[in-house]
Amino acid sequence: MIPITEYAGRDVAVFGLGRTGLSAAKALKAGGARVHAWDDNEETRNKAEAAGLTLSDINKRDWQTFAALVLSPGIPYKFPAPHRIVRMAEMTGVPVVGDMELFARAVQSLPERGRPKIIGITGTNGKSTTTSLIGHILKQAGRDARIGGNIGTGVLDLAALHANAVYVLELSSYQLDLVKSLHCDVAVLLNMSPDHLDRHGGMEGYQAAKMRIFQNQQPGDVAIVGFDDVITQSIAIGLSGQGKARVVHASSTYALGRGVSAIDGKLYDNQSGKAEFIGNLADCPALPGKHNHQNAAAAYAACRAIGVEHGVIMAGLKSFPGLAHRLETVGSIDGVRFVNDSKATNAQAAEQALKAFKNVYWIAGGVPKAEGIEPLAPLFPNIAKAYLIGAAEDAFATTLKGKVALQKCGTLENAVAAALRDAKAADEEESIVLLSPACASFDQFRDFEHRGDVFRSIVQSMMPADFKVMA
Repeated sequence: MIPITEYAGRDVAVFGLGRTGLSAAKALKAGGARVHAWDDNEETRNKAEAAGLTLSDINKRDWQTFAALVLSPGIPYKFPAPHRIVRMAEMTGVPVVGDMELFARAVQSLPERGRPKIIGITGTNGKSTTTSLIGHILKQAGRDARIGGNIGTGVLDLAALHANAVYVLELSSYQLDLVKSLHCDVAVLLNMSPDHLDRHGGMEGYQAAKMRIFQNQQPGDVAIVGFDDVITQSIAIGLSGQGKARVVHASSTYALGRGVSAIDGKLYDNQSGKAEFIGNLADCPALPGKHNHQNAAAAYAACRAIGVEHGVIMAGLKSFPGLAHRLETVGSIDGVRFVNDSKATNAQAAEQALKAFKNVYWIAGGVPKAEGIEPLAPLFPNIAKAYLIGAAEDAFATTLKGKVALQKCGTLENAVAAALRDAKAADEEESIVLLSPACASFDQFRDFEHRGDVFRSIVQSMMPADFKVMA
């Protein structure tokens, strides 16, 4: 835990007691603040109490006594409308901060020579994989890497600040919206496409939130920007013109004159102006597909930026075990490989999985996003058959009818059984049963992780006993 001493002896309101809110409340309490923690959801409050937190209904408190409101990133801050608790803070002049801002201020309060390194990663897709990949490489290199933020462990639950540590932080647009003081020694923006627009008031607000990752960078820092979409290309050019941090481009599409490229799976470092071959990403089994090659290029650039040697980075890329619920192989049965991509909760994320494989037995469905699966039409030829589940079943069937063989399955268990049957009958060298739902999970599961865990459990229950331990 990172104790937050900034508010020692003062009253602080914490609203939203999920993972980040709970860790913020504990860190503030450890730092001597009088914490008033609350959540509108009774079940969440009960879980917080069970975790040892004393609750205080901030709706009934005198807000003039609060030094700050610590807001969970999941609570609407500005759009579509400020939450009533945010409005209460604004009316009483109480500053609104998030857990990442508390972390940033704690770092900045240290003497410069005593501050840890911070690598921040954001983007519409690929954040979790790239964050995990950087953390893995650094650990393999013997560095004290601490991985968290929007992935896994809340930032304030990470080990206490230390000058030799490297904090590798996944940063969502929601978190960045509440950040003013964060200084990233290395800032990574992977890509950008429309997402969470209701929370940011449109694409302009969404982009502005993402750009906060660069706002406090200085000469000597490094900004790594994906170069495979027009928005990030424009951002990269704009940052280069500012002359602050050194800008490094990362691409799996273009052979860059300056930057890191992964062309046809071959990784090249051209940051010095002379291309150097680093290694073949085909040797990295947990990083299939063009999108993962860009993730690898960005991770390579980030690790080089803090002094890790080329060969050590490549060894880390090869040994990376992959990210749970993101193109995660969970088992094989009679030549049929099962891939868990439950984290693909929209069409853009599912697109990356469908690009990575051919002749896919695709399990899709859940709570559909506004765009549905129409954007995936160019990839329909990669689908041998679709197995549809959940609330999106009928809508997806309408989109796919006449273009892709399909079966309405209702449940995930039915879909897995049907896909295995058909894949075995096809008698191919290797068939892929892919769970990449392009949907939220809340119709049948707690979250995408629960959905992926159930998928893994179903597959393993079908495996011969001799192979279950191996899986």
